[in-house]
Amino acid sequence: MKAKKTKVVKQYLSYFVPFVAPQVKSWTWEARLLNWLTCVWLIIGLGTLMSASYPEGMVNNNDGLYILKRQMIGVAVGIVGFNLVSRLPLNKTIKIAPLMVLVFLVLIFATLIPGLGKTTMGASRWIAIGPFSLQPSELIKPFLVLQSAYLFSRWHKLTNKVRLVWLIIFALVLAGILKQPNLSTTGLCGMSLWLIALAAELPLSQLLTVAGGGVGIASLSIALNPYQLDRITSFLDPWQDYHNKGYQLIQSLLAIASGSFSGSGYGLSQQKLSFLPIRSTDFIFAVYAEEFGFIGCVLLLLLIIGYGTLALRVAIKCSQELPRLVAVGAMVFIIGQSLINIGVATGSLPTTGLPLPFFSYGINSIIASLLLAGLLVRVARESNTTKIVNLKQSTAVQPISSRSNLTRP
Repeated sequence: MKAKKTKVVKQYLSYFVPFVAPQVKSWTWEARLLNWLTCVWLIIGLGTLMSASYPEGMVNNNDGLYILKRQMIGVAVGIVGFNLVSRLPLNKTIKIAPLMVLVFLVLIFATLIPGLGKTTMGASRWIAIGPFSLQPSELIKPFLVLQSAYLFSRWHKLTNKVRLVWLIIFALVLAGILKQPNLSTTGLCGMSLWLIALAAELPLSQLLTVAGGGVGIASLSIALNPYQLDRITSFLDPWQDYHNKGYQLIQSLLAIASGSFSGSGYGLSQQKLSFLPIRSTDFIFAVYAEEFGFIGCVLLLLLIIGYGTLALRVAIKCSQELPRLVAVGAMVFIIGQSLINIGVATGSLPTTGLPLPFFSYGINSIIASLLLAGLLVRVARESNTTKIVNLKQSTAVQPISSRSNLTRP
């Protein structure tokens, strides 16, 4: 009895030990590599966040590690979720997706209720729960991937009524996020849903119609919200209004340029002290670039590209459509969001509010990123369906009586 209890305790504790469980050795090489790349990406991100947030923590909270400590809460929850998702069969995990999508849909609209939703910098994206804030638009991402993958993988088998219901639900999710307002997350979620549908080989005419509608709604949102138009136009020439609209981007570019070839050194960024805004979230890449320089940026991009290539290989290798679509969705959210964030920091794209996965501060964001990575690892584990044959048993000499198919010469 005592040995059994010890075994159960060890199993529970293994969900808190990141990336090093003994079972990892039996996974496919793609799953093992994704597992370790996620670990490396997370460690680099936490190190960068500690450097970027230290001055801010000292000024605002008299504790340089204040932001990192809060982030570690999200990391702990995310690691448990990562281990659960990567170890449970996909067909079990996907059963909770419809309910979770509906729950987070309600919470997304709850952020718009005065007194319930928490407004920061003009956006109502959070629900205050004591000292923490719940951001439904971030936490819905992995469940949006699961449910859309399930729906589009069975698209031709579903009735028109079921299709219509879920398309309306997805539209309400996007509308609720857009109303917060959060155009960048709306666009990312919409793009992910569209690419999952494209990977499922839905009729091209339907996809083009939806894409046209999405572009139209985005254009209308930009026309109705002047600040969104300012973000799009200011990145083209930030120096035209360098004290106001172009200030963020200019400070980010100065930080990146200051990094030169080899960087100023870990913890030695000057722009993070008081010049670079939102240095711990949207523009954390600029701090990383200043401290690690061109070499560090190339290595980080190689990590992201390698991660994306491996995720794409996992998707292509899948023999079943459902896990393939899950891999595509998780890849789009993790890699697409990373490239968009870096594009914003370098002035290649208009300023958005998308965090850099595993780097930017945000308890909800780090939990969602680890859940998406866990889904990707799970698909990689299930992509190899080959059964191991015990050669000793198969080649063992059987009794003569069992050889019913033998005949005399």
